Amino acid sequence: MSEKLKLGIIGLGNMGGSHMKSYADGNLPEIEITAVADIDEKKFARALELIPGVKCFNSATELIQSGLCQAVLIATPHYFHPTIGIEAMEAGLHVMSEKPAGVYTKQVRELIACADKHPDLTYAIMFNQRTNCTYRTVKRLIASGKYGEIKRVSWIMTDWFRTQAYYNSGGWRATWSGEGGGVMLNQCPHQLDLWQWLCGMPSKVRAVCHVGKWHNIEVEDDVTIYVEYPNGATGTFITSTGDFPGTNRLEITMEKAQIVINNDRSANGIRIFEMDQSSTEFSNTSSEGFGKMKGEWKDLPTDDNLNLQHEGVLNAFAAHILRGEPLIADGREGINGLTISNAAFLSSWTNKEVTLPIDEKKFYKLLQKKIKGSTYKKTVVEQVKKDMSGTY
Repeated sequence: MSEKLKLGIIGLGNMGGSHMKSYADGNLPEIEITAVADIDEKKFARALELIPGVKCFNSATELIQSGLCQAVLIATPHYFHPTIGIEAMEAGLHVMSEKPAGVYTKQVRELIACADKHPDLTYAIMFNQRTNCTYRTVKRLIASGKYGEIKRVSWIMTDWFRTQAYYNSGGWRATWSGEGGGVMLNQCPHQLDLWQWLCGMPSKVRAVCHVGKWHNIEVEDDVTIYVEYPNGATGTFITSTGDFPGTNRLEITMEKAQIVINNDRSANGIRIFEMDQSSTEFSNTSSEGFGKMKGEWKDLPTDDNLNLQHEGVLNAFAAHILRGEPLIADGREGINGLTISNAAFLSSWTNKEVTLPIDEKKFYKLLQKKIKGSTYKKTVVEQVKKDMSGTY
């Protein structure tokens, strides 16, 4: 029998349960789930049903110190992703973290420093949307240089509609102390990661984050972000959990093409308008005031039809540890999308443009003020004791 990676799952909520189901269905062939942990013992019954004989623990520490695992998958509320990750790596375990990497970059930077101290260990993050053939194809097109530099990017991501009942379903959900934010920390980490993965990191951020615009919550549920890039390009990112049916449309305008993805987060084809020359060059040299370049819209098929999602990320994680094959996403990259959301919060809270890198101490201080002033009167510890679910 070939070697398998002994994995422990910490947090048996929606995502932890989903990973157990994938394992039980035989979709993680190089992984053996040897232990699980959750503070809610009622969740152990489901774990034992899916994985007979799996060892169940009441805390992350007990699982980490059990000696039963080579790696852990962290599927807890967001604040605990870095702290459990550090504890696991200090104990010699590989780490796969659910998104986001954490709530604030200062904390995630500490986790990255720990990972750097342990180069023999793997730190990965569950950016499963990077397995989507649509986004992989677009990334290849941009990186090829065929269409020149990016001039503008716009992403409208408003098909996240949620009811008030959704926000009422978990004690930690939609609070500054339990979740650390709303739509940007819960629904959009994947898109914020894809945004920077495809287009690079911005240099300036200006944002408006509306708190409880559509729901009775203390965190943001409607956001508009404007960014500027080092090369002068601009971008916008609009998201909400209050729109129905909502929109998911990504436009990337380059010197010699415009790429459009208009879908529902599934793997779809791409529309592209290819130009025969640079739009800037044409604008500067054409003698016609209303001149138009030659080009045409066409459907562009994806490079392949693979969209492996969570199982693909976990299988790549195991293959990396067992044989040195590439990860889908190194955990260190998780700080990038989080930096954008932290910058957006900071901009909205101060009503000012924020230049990257952000002032991490200032952000942390303002976040603590938000937690202290919470009308829900909940602490992080109380949140986790009530619901260590890791759902999103």
